[in-house]
Amino acid sequence: MGLAKTEIFTDQQNEIALFAKVFGHPARVAILQHLFKINTCVCGDLVNEIGLAQPTISQHLKELKLLGLIKGNVEGTSVCYCIDKENWTKMKNVMLLFLDQDINIANCC
Repeated sequence: MGLAKTEIFTDQQNEIALFAKVFGHPARVAILQHLFKINTCVCGDLVNEIGLAQPTISQHLKELKLLGLIKGNVEGTSVCYCIDKENWTKMKNVMLLFLDQDINIANCC
């Protein structure tokens, strides 16, 4: 049995790829921006704010929650979502280390 593609890469490389994937859809970016803008938990008004169907919003929320960038709490019959500050900070640190690399090659291409 062959190796899964992710097994040939470092944990950091896989983590960066997962973060990049979650930002790869504008709906997820819009959800995160909205959560930062309101600076509180949101319970159900994302459909009106983002403009997509509820099942689509739910799928994007699931992806964000799976990666740990948001967390959800059940309140009555709805789930309220907010930014997971600890995981957001961790993601920022990982991505900043990656994105803050400079090219030191003077004569390339």
